[in-house]
Amino acid sequence: MIDRLPQKLRADAQDNRDRVIEAARALFSERGIGVVTMREIARRAEVGPATLYRRFPTKQLLVDDAFADELRRCRGIVDDGCADPDPWRGFCSVIERITVLNSHNQGFVDAFMAASPEVDTFAAHRAALLRMLVELAGRAQAAGGLRRDFVIDDLILVLLTGRGLAAAPPSVRAAAARRFAALAIDAFRASGDSAELPRAPRLVPGVVRTTRRAAGQVP
Repeated sequence: MIDRLPQKLRADAQDNRDRVIEAARALFSERGIGVVTMREIARRAEVGPATLYRRFPTKQLLVDDAFADELRRCRGIVDDGCADPDPWRGFCSVIERITVLNSHNQGFVDAFMAASPEVDTFAAHRAALLRMLVELAGRAQAAGGLRRDFVIDDLILVLLTGRGLAAAPPSVRAAAARRFAALAIDAFRASGDSAELPRAPRLVPGVVRTTRRAAGQVP
C-alpha cells in the first residue's frame, strides 16, 4: 500500500491538472481571456483554489498551457497553406480555416491579436506565423492570384473584424465564418472575376427576406 501511494498521488495531480486545463480552455473560448477569473476556472474544474494555484501560480501560466493545442492547430493551418504548391490556394485556405477556428474560440483570438507583445507570451508564435504569411502572400502575388496592393495589415484587419463572429449563434457560426472568409478572399483576388460565395447563413432572417423581396428574388 505504501509503495503504491506516490503513484496514486501523481495520478490524482495529473487528473486535476487535466480538468483545470479543460475548464480553462472552455471558459477562455466562451468568454475570452480577460474576463475569466481563476476562481471561475477552479469551480468549473471542481478543484479548490489552493489546488489550482499550486499548479498554476499565475493566470498567464495557465493561459500558456490551455492554448498550447490551439497554437499547434493554428501553426498547422499556416504550415499546410505554405506547403500548397499553389500559393494563392494555400493563402485562401489559411484565411478560411483560421477564420473558422477563431469563430469558435474567442480566447485564442484575444491571445493571438493581443496588443502588448512585450508581455504576451504568444508574441514569438504570432511573429513566426506572420513571417510565414508574409512570405506566402508574396508568392501568391507573384503567381498572379493575390492583388498587388495587398499588405499584411489587410489580413490582420480581416482577423480583427472576424472576432465578432464568436458572438454569432453556435448553430450558424461555422457557416458565417466561411461566408465571411469567402468575402475577404474575393476582395483580395487579383482578377476581376468573383468566385461564387458560400450560401449565406440566416443570421437575421427578417432582414434577409426583406432584402430578397426588394431585389425581386424568391423569398
